[in-house]
Parts: sequence; structure tokens; C-alpha cells
Amino acid sequence: MPVLPDRAPHVPHYSGPLLTRSLAESLAAARASGSASWTGSLDLGLSTGSVLLGGDSWHWRNRHYPYPDRLKERTIYYWDGQDFSAVSHFSGSLIKLVPTEWGAPTFEIDGIKMLPTSQVSPFDDARRKVALVEPRGKTVLDTCGGLGYFAACCLEAGAARIRSFEKNADVLWLRTLNPWSPDADAVANGGRLELTQADVTKSIGGIESATVDAVLHDPPRFGIAGELYSGAFYEELARVLNRGGRLFHYTGSPNKLSSGRDLPREVSNRLEQAGFNTRLALDGVLATRR
Repeated sequence: MPVLPDRAPHVPHYSGPLLTRSLAESLAAARASGSASWTGSLDLGLSTGSVLLGGDSWHWRNRHYPYPDRLKERTIYYWDGQDFSAVSHFSGSLIKLVPTEWGAPTFEIDGIKMLPTSQVSPFDDARRKVALVEPRGKTVLDTCGGLGYFAACCLEAGAARIRSFEKNADVLWLRTLNPWSPDADAVANGGRLELTQADVTKSIGGIESATVDAVLHDPPRFGIAGELYSGAFYEELARVLNRGGRLFHYTGSPNKLSSGRDLPREVSNRLEQAGFNTRLALDGVLATRR
């Protein structure tokens, strides 16, 4: 039997300020008005606090920071020890954390938005999808971890164990800078989240049969990750999932055709052949292991 890769190495999550262009302008405007302090959120809406304003710097959580300038729109910045740097990496593809009006950020790969944000927070969107598999007390397989919103919502909902896979090292780096992403090593999570840096299509063979109670599958687009939509992979999902276990498979809007293809219907048909009963739900397919 194949051996699963080691869990992703622990990288401490960033706890410094996160800035956007609008936040930097708000700080500068408060200083220009003569205010001694500014109140707002420096962790993308998770909390609110006060900043002491000086002429050349501002003070937050026992540290002084310079007023940044020339920040770009649709970009999040973190303090790298010397300056405010964009939360983005380029290593073959440009991957960046992108602010939203909802607080919880999305991320982009080469300009393609990876999470829905137009009508709902990406975190609330994940919460609705997680609820479909009823994770309380269950072992959940999270195939394509991304920013970890599925995993965070499973923790919130009382899952007993989450086995999460993400193969992209740059996406894992984004998670360490995103306060909305769960930290697998946080004491509060009680060791319930196991995050592995690996390609799930190669690692799933190392998961014993019928040891998973629910699956959350949020793959990249079919055009760049067709193997995650294959009948062979769906058969592996059926193998590891207990009978009666639920799977939510994100496909995109059921009402949209992509290049003349009805992807949700194709996914449903392949899942049926692999041993599932299916129905369309939200912007994907909800399947139950027969």
C-alpha cells in the first residue's frame, strides 16, 4: 500500500498587520486630520482595534510601522520586517491573496479568481457547502485544501478529523498570511486538522478503504486539472468513503455551460458510474455513496 506523504511542515502563521490601499489611505487621512488614533481592522475583518498615530509612524501591538504609500488596488500587504510587501508569489504562476468586501479574502492564480465572492463571502459560501455533508463527529477528506475555508468550517461544525491535501506550496504560503485560514497546529484545533502538501490523486491510494465519512472536493477548473474529474479518481473516492457517506463536488454554477459542455451533468454521470447517487446542489453535485 502506498505511504502517505508527511504532513505539511509547520510554518507559524503571521500575526502582524495586513493592509489594503483603502486602509492605508484611511490611516493617512486620520493622521492628516490631527487624530491621535485610528480604529479599524488590521486582520481582514476578524477583529477591530485601535492604532496610535504619530507623525512618521503608527503604533500597533507594541510595534511601530511606517505609513505605506503607492499600494495597489486588489492587493493585500504584510509587514516583511522591513517594508509592506504584497501577499503574492510568482513561481511559474502568479498567485496572490485578494481582498473582498466581505473580509475573508479570495485568491487568484494568473488573474483567475479561485473562490466565489460576487454575492457572498467566500467563507460563508464554504460554510453552506460544508453543511451539505453534515461533518459533526465525522472524518472528512478535503481533497484540494486551497485557503482552508472548507477545513475551517468543518472544525467550526465539530468534525472529528479533517484530512486535507494541497499540493501548491505557494497556496500553503498564502494560508500562513491569511488570518481566515486555519492553522493545523493551533492548540484550539485539538489536532483535528491534518494538512498534507501533496497531490491527492497520487496520495489517495494510501488512504485505507471505508475510513472516511464525508468528502469535500473543490478542484481547479477542468481545463487545468482534468484528472480530478476522472472516473478513476471518483472510484478512489468511492473506495475510501463509507457507504452512506456524502460527497460535495464543486463544479461551478449548474445553470452555466462551459465550452458547450454541461459539466455538472458529466460529473454526476461519472459519479453514478463510480458508485454514488447524485443530485445537483448549490453550484455543484451532492453525492451519496451507495
